[in-house]
Amino acid sequence: MASFKVATQKPPGVTFDMAGGSYELEMESLSSIDAEIVEIAADSEQEFIEAARDCDAIIARGRRISKNIIDNLDNCRVISLGSVGADTVDVAAATARGIPVTNVPDTFIEEVADHTIMLMLATFRRLKTMDTYVRDGRWSEGRPLLSTFPRLMGQTLGFIAFGHVARATAVRAAPFGVRMLAYDPYIEELTMSAYGVEPVGYNELLENSDIISMHAPATPEAEHMLREEHFRKMKPTALFVNNGRGPTVEESGLIKALQEGWIAAAGLDVLEQEPPDPENPLLHMDNVILTPHVASASERMGPETRRRVGQEISLVLTGRWPRTCVNPSVLEKTDLRRWQPYSMERGPGS
Repeated sequence: MASFKVATQKPPGVTFDMAGGSYELEMESLSSIDAEIVEIAADSEQEFIEAARDCDAIIARGRRISKNIIDNLDNCRVISLGSVGADTVDVAAATARGIPVTNVPDTFIEEVADHTIMLMLATFRRLKTMDTYVRDGRWSEGRPLLSTFPRLMGQTLGFIAFGHVARATAVRAAPFGVRMLAYDPYIEELTMSAYGVEPVGYNELLENSDIISMHAPATPEAEHMLREEHFRKMKPTALFVNNGRGPTVEESGLIKALQEGWIAAAGLDVLEQEPPDPENPLLHMDNVILTPHVASASERMGPETRRRVGQEISLVLTGRWPRTCVNPSVLEKTDLRRWQPYSMERGPGS
């Protein structure tokens, strides 16, 4: 019998991040501590609870780890996510029980920053419209349209939240000659200025940016932090890009802003409902470029996040603090003597 039991919901089939349907990458770290991963084929939350009640750790994938699940775990010492966002776990409930929730906020930052720049440029240069003109035999209309827009150099790029992705995006955007602003009350101003970014208030950013890039995490505080009244403050020529999380934006307000010309265009990798309803107006707008929540996707992403999940669980089950924890205040709920120091990376706004 293994020393540690790691429970996870059995997926209905092989998923994109579980090529082959095995856990060999997670086990690179877990095998060294004599841990086993137990897949739970549960149709209901109660079935999952009964099978996972005695587990030492949970890999949070395939099922939301709710307060009800967390409150019925007898031995769980860590819940591990292979993503940046932690919205599929009730973090408050885990914190109340003294359970660290780990995530992977740094593995696929470069990919998301690349995708952000891609959407910015594609939206700014009206790539979707240009492509349509060529295909529809409207070749001569492209140059006159683009000739009505300013060049990118000298435009103002505003970041809502300035975590890892926004910082990597700022590095990529700087050579284009844009002025950069950022709003993030959790990040020191010196961190922003080191990237050539000016810290500003929320309304100042909305009113002065030509391109606004959303990077806020999916937390209760950030839900719908961009609403109709905020879109009304933007320039009518402004472009909006969201490679962060769909729920940070009130989609009805964004739709109205695009339909009524409060802003000019949008490039979106995330939506409030994914996949979207076929009748969602955003799918039928010429001034909207959409990608299917793929900003982080690369050949490296899946394997590295899976390895990280195994590493984080291994650290905690052997009495060490994880590399990345979304609820570091959990230390206040636990016996400090239980932990050996390893790393305390926090990074709000990641």
